[in-house]
Amino acid sequence: MYDIIGDIHGHADKLEELLLELGYKEDDGVYQHPERTLISVGDLIDRGPYQKRSVDIIRKMCERGHAKCIMGNHEFNAVAWATTDTNGHYLREHSDKNRKQHGAFLLEAEQDKQWYEETIDWFKTLPIYLELDNLRIVHACWHTPSLDILSKYATEGVLHNDAWISATTEGHELFEAIQVLCKGWEIALPEGFVFHDKDDNPRTNIRTKWWQEDDKSYQALAIGVKDKESLPSSDIPGSAMPGYDNPKPLFIGHYWMKGEPCLQSSRIACVDWSVAAGGKMVAYRLNSSSLNNDAFVAV
Repeated sequence: MYDIIGDIHGHADKLEELLLELGYKEDDGVYQHPERTLISVGDLIDRGPYQKRSVDIIRKMCERGHAKCIMGNHEFNAVAWATTDTNGHYLREHSDKNRKQHGAFLLEAEQDKQWYEETIDWFKTLPIYLELDNLRIVHACWHTPSLDILSKYATEGVLHNDAWISATTEGHELFEAIQVLCKGWEIALPEGFVFHDKDDNPRTNIRTKWWQEDDKSYQALAIGVKDKESLPSSDIPGSAMPGYDNPKPLFIGHYWMKGEPCLQSSRIACVDWSVAAGGKMVAYRLNSSSLNNDAFVAV
């Protein structure tokens, strides 16, 4: 009896519309359902017009036992932006590029310093994944070796306070594990192949539809590549992809899907359908161990 919802990105108006569509009602300032529990796949913040309201809705539901929430890459980045190392340097560089990505959240958060500090502290308590009896949740990619690494620095998926420097240090095993879990599975292109991203930067790695079970070619599995014909038409070697071999349904966000909500495989459902780009706010109503397209609810 779970309702798993996708990335919110500051669109509290759409979140509330979806909650009402799902039968949740506001009681004493908290949305709740008499029989069901909400689960958020993270990315509550950045981009949209209602940052504080989006966080407060989910946080209040979690604190009253009506919801669960995991950490998305945007909550991870928010903690890193606000946290310093032993030398006083921020764990996420305060560059113009990073500030632009984080600007919508900062615009609201910096108007209320106490709320900002309390919110960052709450973000630190969010697990990077959930494993329940009948489902799994991770923001971008379920990868057992990365989860094994995470377990050395976290308790039940929640990073230890002293692990944040390692988690944001490029090249550290924890940094690499979190990149996979929160941002997705990347692979290197064969030698000689290159594509240009939206900013015209040359790239030799692609982020993949790691869940796809049929077409395994570089062109079919690449995400975020406009000119896919510049990529090899050959199949990616099977050993290069993580796969998913567990019978439990897995729910992910992160990927800015487009069109009508649908399953990514027989056991994997993405619930991020690009609300921050004019798409839909989506939930999946889980009532059984088998997944089907009819269980999606969208506004």
